[in-house]
Formats: sequence, structure tokens, C-alpha cells
Amino acid sequence: MRIPSLKTILTACLLTTVATAALAQEDYTQFVDPNIGTAHSRWFFYTPSAVPFGMAKPAPATNAHYGNVSGWEAVGYDHRHESIEGFPNLHEFQVGGMVFMASTGTLKTIPGKLENPEEGYRSRFDRKDEVATPGYYSVILKDHGIKAELTATKRVALHRYTFPAGNQSHILFDIGNKQGESGNVKDARVYITPDGRIEGFVTTLPVYVQKYQPGAEVSMYFSAVVDKKPAAVGVFQGATARPGVTEQTGQGAGVYLTFTTKDQESITIKAGFSYTSIDNARLNLQTEARELTFDQARAQAHATWNDYLGRIKVEGKVREDKVKFYTGLFHALLGRGLASDVNGAYPKNDGAVGQIALDASGNPVHHHYNTDAVWGAFWNLTQLWAIAYPEYYSDFVKSQLLVYKDAGWLGDGIANSRYVSGVGTNFVSLVMASAYMAGIRDFDVNQAYQASLKNEVEGKNRPRGAGKLDVDQFVKYGYVPHLDKGNDWEEMWKFSASHTLEYSFSAYAVAQWAKALGKKDDYEKLLRLSRGWEQIYDPALKLVHPKTAEGKFIDNFKPGEPWRGFQEGNAWQYTFYVPHDPEALIKKIGQEKFNARLDSIFTLSQKNAFGGGTTLDAFSGLAGLYNHGNQPNLHISWLFNYSGKPSLTQKWVRAICHEFYGTTGIHGYGYGQDEDQGQLGAWYVVASMGLFDVKGLTDLKPTLGIASPVFDKITIQLRAPYATGKEFVIETQNNGGGNIYVQSMSFDGRKVKKPFIALDDIRKGGTLTLQMGNQPRNDYNR
Repeated sequence: MRIPSLKTILTACLLTTVATAALAQEDYTQFVDPNIGTAHSRWFFYTPSAVPFGMAKPAPATNAHYGNVSGWEAVGYDHRHESIEGFPNLHEFQVGGMVFMASTGTLKTIPGKLENPEEGYRSRFDRKDEVATPGYYSVILKDHGIKAELTATKRVALHRYTFPAGNQSHILFDIGNKQGESGNVKDARVYITPDGRIEGFVTTLPVYVQKYQPGAEVSMYFSAVVDKKPAAVGVFQGATARPGVTEQTGQGAGVYLTFTTKDQESITIKAGFSYTSIDNARLNLQTEARELTFDQARAQAHATWNDYLGRIKVEGKVREDKVKFYTGLFHALLGRGLASDVNGAYPKNDGAVGQIALDASGNPVHHHYNTDAVWGAFWNLTQLWAIAYPEYYSDFVKSQLLVYKDAGWLGDGIANSRYVSGVGTNFVSLVMASAYMAGIRDFDVNQAYQASLKNEVEGKNRPRGAGKLDVDQFVKYGYVPHLDKGNDWEEMWKFSASHTLEYSFSAYAVAQWAKALGKKDDYEKLLRLSRGWEQIYDPALKLVHPKTAEGKFIDNFKPGEPWRGFQEGNAWQYTFYVPHDPEALIKKIGQEKFNARLDSIFTLSQKNAFGGGTTLDAFSGLAGLYNHGNQPNLHISWLFNYSGKPSLTQKWVRAICHEFYGTTGIHGYGYGQDEDQGQLGAWYVVASMGLFDVKGLTDLKPTLGIASPVFDKITIQLRAPYATGKEFVIETQNNGGGNIYVQSMSFDGRKVKKPFIALDDIRKGGTLTLQMGNQPRNDYNR
């Protein structure tokens, strides 16, 4: 009999205490349904068993090995499919791999097709046998009679497979095949060590990495232990198995273990992951999970999720609203996973391994993360981070500065520090500026400012992956001149109007930062650039209109046409893209016309579910008047706060929350499900609280617009040292039913006369009280 060590006993006691404490508070995870919106969803969307911002993201896949042609299409797990092909452990933008799977009977070493599950190790399953909740997933693999369970720590995935009785119970480590957005496999190796570890790596060539940093690659490493000795082992490469062999290299490489099992016997895998080396994968496993059992890890993951979700407590009468809220918050916290190891090692842009500085205790002073582009993140994620998760926002800025330090330019999206802009722009400078304005300043401010200034005004020797390849044209002309055809990289000319608007906004953000830092010359130059949108505003049409280098508006202009001057949108949508100066836009259009046009746009768009209707296509709404399924429009329902009609912001934000967002597998985040690592979920979170900053926290003193909270009471836990208060509370009186309009507002008993609240007031803590009614009201001075 083995006597447990003191460390094991203390760990068990600690986990029991944590689990007991979690049970004592409300279980916020009960309102999270990870299966919402899983039809036609992105590769990184469905990873229920991961922890917030984790590296290890084990999850079931139904079509992951199919890959995708363009690098962004829906792939991985689809609500409509009826069989599971395996459990990949890494899910990020352009990063995916390391499949584990259990099976019984005749050994099969390929996953097989959806149309013919029997040809591979794939298994059918029933939704009724599936459990998905934050930090845990389980399912019955019907074809094999196996119960599969998944959970995780930050960098370690734990799999538990419960087998029927038999002598052909298999666990497969399918390492050398493409998964989701990973792109094709360049190289792979997997082996069994003399002491029984299974270790290896895979190197892939993601489509978007090849597009933005040609020749670059992404490598993933793992080290796994299994808690039972197999009866037999072997390797495989595709459909060819080699019994008794313990190492395989190359595309399609894998390892299998065969066991003799009793009925309902469980076998657990613990696997550490790393983006730097097998040694660090082994270290991550040893540090985070050496003493953990599966059940302890599950309890720890649940407690972590409950803590993160519980930072915002919403109270209301409609359960469906809470499900939307906490599921949206879940997705916002699930995206952008760790890319650094417990010892601070991280993958550098050039493929080498970097080292984050360590504190006096030997721990990294911050972390590094993979991230999809931050295009539009200032209208959802960063506002949420600033209010409730500022320590992560700080970490994110420091993480992005690593790329700048190593490669000389900020990278909008990164996969293992490789450039994957995705949309050809670069808003990291705006994100850094807004962090500073939000009071998050515990990073190298001078370095961040210099990186941001360079991002706004320099075009010379700019690498493709840094985006904004036409920024020199923007600086020269004050706008980006349009071409219908060009010989250069298409992002240098194709999206002239949308780039002009975007660069104007980000120039404004860095201008305000320059002003705060006393950099007068930079401020004046950037502020002048921020007015670039005026140069492509057509006063005759009262629309933005692409313009040539000769200063002429383009001919044959169709305001509803996407892709000609506008990226993922059109002139109807992008004309409202002046978030840094909405008052000036309203003045140019005329207040009455502005309100009538925008109100009619929402009235018409409501008939099409505020996006692309019920079509399962991420781009289905690009030609519409309004498209909530994509970033360029996410602020415009809040513009009425600036145009004298706050009641219309209240009306339409509520309508979008109720109708665009759903709670089914097919209707979750619209129907396109282009969630972009939590952006649409985060929008629901901030909007349903009735708070939103059109300017993305870029003003010297940011304010958030006030709308119509969905809930009766919202309590936000504030975080020191980034806030001086403990809680910010929003209370609604007489809310519910048709009472969607704000009748009066007060903050800590003081009357609020405009539909805005300063971020500083939120950070100090206090209570915002809103009296609700069923009649629109636009004047709060009385």
C-alpha cells in the first residue's frame, strides 16, 4: 500500500477547500451553455473543458482533420454532426493539433469521414449523452462503448476514458495531421520513452501565417503520461500501423497503446503542452498537474471559472438572459490562450525561444498569448477587460510588446508570435492607448507609445504581417487613394475607404495618448490625420465614398457593394465609422436626417435578424444596411446617445440583445457564428449591462454611454490596483416587460443629466440607478 505524501494530502485539502468555497457562492457556470452557436462555428469556438485564457484546450472535434482552404472557415465541432473523430488539445487562431482518441475492437488509425464513421476510429454519439460545462466535457462514444471525459489546467489537458471489458482497448495519439486552422503539416515526431511517456511535436504551415509571414511555421510540443501500463504499443502513419515500434516521424505520425480492461475501468492521460520545447511541455505538466487527479483538476477548473464569471453578477427574472450573458462572458474569457510556459519561455517571431523576465520568486512577471486580430475588439473585449479583468488587459499589452521588441513592429494577430493580421490592419496601437486611458499603466509606457506611433505613421520597410501597408499613402494624402485594380498586395489598394476610416480612428487614439504624455508635435500630426475621414465624405450623397489619388470620387459607386473600397462591409455600414468624432459626422449629415436614416436602417435590418438572416455563413450580411455579425457595425446602435435620441439606443440595443443573440446550437451569435475569440459574446455582456463606449476608451477621460440594462441588478467586482473602489452596481427600477426606456438616472444619489458615465466613476465604485418605463424619453435635465 502506497502512503500518500504530505504534499499530496495538503493539495487534496486545498482543492477540497476551494471546491467547498465555490459551492458556497452562486454557481455561475450553471448559466453557461458552450453548445450554443456551435453550428458553423470557428475552430477556436468550442473548447468547454479549458480554463480562462488557457493554453491546453482539449475538445471534441467532428471535422477537424478536414482543415479549411482559406484558414478561417468554420471547422472543428459542428452541432449538426453526429460523430466525433477525436479530441484535439490545442485550439487557437491558426493553431491546432495533438489529437487523442480512445477506441475498441480492431485497431484503426485514421479518423474516417462523417459520411462513413466505420472506416476510421471516429464514433457516433448522442447529444443526450453529452455534458459540456466550463472546465469539463464528457460524452459516450457509442461505437466503442467508451465514456470520454476532458478537463484542464492552464497548460495541461487531462483525458479520462472509461472502457468496457476487453483486450482491444486502444488510446491513440494522432499527432502528425492537420487540425482545424493549423494548415498542412511540415514535420512531426512522436515516441514512447523507456519509462512510458508519450512525447512529440508537430510543425504546421497555417494559411494565414503563410499569407502574412511567408515561410514561417508554427510548432507545438507535448509530453504525456498514462496511469496504466499498456499490454501492447505501436506507431502508425496514416492507415499503416507498426506494432512494437516506439517512434514515428513525418506527416501522419502517431502512437497507439492497447490495454486489457475490466468493465468500467478508467484510464487517465495527463498531457503538458508547450510552444517552445518538449522539455518545457514536461515541465508544464510536472508543475501544474503532477499531483492532481482528474477529479481534482475538474474541481479546480470549475472553481476558477466560477471566480472569473462571478466578477460580474447579474440578477433578473429571465433565465435565458442569464444564459446569454454568462455564455457570452465564457467565450470572452476563453479566447486568446497562453503561449508561454511556467518558466517564462515563449516562442519568438523568428522561431527562436525567448525568455520573459522572472520575479524574485522565479515566476514570470507576465505571460504571452496567442491572439486573433483585435479588429473591433475595442467595441467589446477591451471594454470588458478594462472594467472587470484589468490584470489580463495589462498582461495582453505586455505580451504584444514582446512581438514589437523581437520583430520591430506590432502584430495585430499572432500565432506563436508569427504575424497573422487576418484583415490587413493593425489596431494594437489603439488597444495600448486605451489601456493607458483606462488607468492600466504598469507596462513600459515609453516603449508602448513608440511602438504605437510607429504603427500609425511609418510605412517604410513595413512587413506584410504588421498590416497597414497603405499607411504611407494615408500620411501622404490624408486618406488612402482608391484603385480598382493594382499590381501590389491587394490590401495596399483594395480597401481604401475602410482603411481611411480605421486609420483616422487609431490616429485619434494615439493622438490623445501623445497629448497625455505632453508630446505636442506628435499630437498635432496625429490629430490632423484623425480627420482623414472628412476627405472621403461625399456631401452630395451624405455617405463615405472612395476617392482616387487625383481627389475624385470613384465612378459607378454602389453604396451597398462590399469589397470595393470597403473590407467586409459597404458604404451604408462604414459611413458611421467615425467613432472618435460622432458629433462631427452628425453635423455633416444633419441631426434630423442622421436619426431618421439610422433608425430606418435598424427597422429594415430587424427583418433580417440584424445581420445575414438565418443563412449559416459568416459573410452573409456584408451587403446589408447593418450587420451585427461583423466588427465594423458594432458601435452604431449607440450613436443615438450623441444625436439627441438616447431612447433609440435603448430600443435598438435591447432588440439586438433579444433577437440577434440566441440560445440554440444553430442560433447563438447570429447565424454566421463568426465569434472571433469572444468578440460578439463580449458585446452582449457590455450591452446587456447598458454600458458601451463608442470611442473604445480612447478619450483622455473615457466615458461610457448608458442604454437599457437587460437585468434588474448588476454587480461588478473591481480589481485593485487598477480601481480604487470595490464594486460598481447598476440597479434598474420598474424593469421588465415593455419598460425598456430610461426615465431618469442617478449615480450615488446625484442626478445624471446625460446618458454617459465616466470610467473614473466606475473605477471608484458606486451605484448607478436607472428608473425604467415604457415611453421613450430623451431629455434627462428635468
